[in-house]
Amino acid sequence: MLKIFQSQDGQQRFRSPFAPMVAKCEAGAPAAPVRVLSAANTADEVVYGSGQYYALCGLGGILSCGITHTALTPLDLVKCRIQTNPTKYKSIFQGFKLTHAEEGVRGLGRGWAPTAIGYSLQGLGKFGFYEVFKIFYADLLGEENTYLWRTSLYLAASASAEFFADIALCPLEACKVRIQTQPGCSPYLAKVFPQILKDEGIGGLYKGLTPLWMRQIPYTMMKFACFERTVELLYKHVVPKPRDQCSKGEQLIVTFTAGYIAGVFCAVVSHPADTIVSKLNQDKGSTAVDVAKKLGFAGLWKGLVPRIIMIGTLTALQWFIYDAVKVALRLPRPPPPQMPESLRLKLEKEQK
Repeated sequence: MLKIFQSQDGQQRFRSPFAPMVAKCEAGAPAAPVRVLSAANTADEVVYGSGQYYALCGLGGILSCGITHTALTPLDLVKCRIQTNPTKYKSIFQGFKLTHAEEGVRGLGRGWAPTAIGYSLQGLGKFGFYEVFKIFYADLLGEENTYLWRTSLYLAASASAEFFADIALCPLEACKVRIQTQPGCSPYLAKVFPQILKDEGIGGLYKGLTPLWMRQIPYTMMKFACFERTVELLYKHVVPKPRDQCSKGEQLIVTFTAGYIAGVFCAVVSHPADTIVSKLNQDKGSTAVDVAKKLGFAGLWKGLVPRIIMIGTLTALQWFIYDAVKVALRLPRPPPPQMPESLRLKLEKEQK
């Protein structure tokens, strides 16, 4: 919900439901407006909720997801191999050692190209659409309900964003897993993509979409909701001074810490579906149900430890990069939400 109002100096100013500033007002006096995010604040600041804001948030998503996932390709490769061939790849260290012995250093980078392209596209949708849906749903709820139901709003906005992000990711994810886990598969995306399309049609590229949704949507819901609420709790109970008194560097440390905490929860929630995606794209003609039955309950949790390490680090770095991009591009960064003055007065009235 992006409100526009006329200030005393004649400027049009914008305010966000996620950045209220509780007013200190005299009895009977109208409440002061919430903190404004105004184009007039600085000459080059981007207006919150504008098309430019969403586009630059999408750019931040491209950089945060594309860079981090590509950098962790070796760990992802070992994780996928533990999931799909646990008899051969028994642990992280043994998996790295065996892969290096059989394929050399270059072998640890298998699948980097579909990873870079696929997760850059996913980051564009994940972060860009999250900002869109967060403001859209807030507009539907109203300022007071946005505060009261903010966790549900984070969950709904992130789930909506990830639904579309995974449609862009799925074909590249199929190629990545095939390159990393199928013996004899070419390591080149330019060969694997058209080969899958020729042999299996468009369905071969998208047969993993449903389990991908099963993995990514719960992951992203946890990633955003847990992050948002953890940031709120850190500033309230851990950080010794208010956010607006922290330097940009200190704020980014809080961002990284909250991102890592969120990442651990994300890994656990989404791991069984991640195992199914890896095995599904390795085995031609299989379905998600077939894979789940074949692996069994214990098999669905293979590779959890490397995935916790991977996803915890990944999520923390993604939030750090995304927030750093916002700082560098002078995008509005509303502080953790505070109770609107109107709601505070209502609650005080009900308690009397």
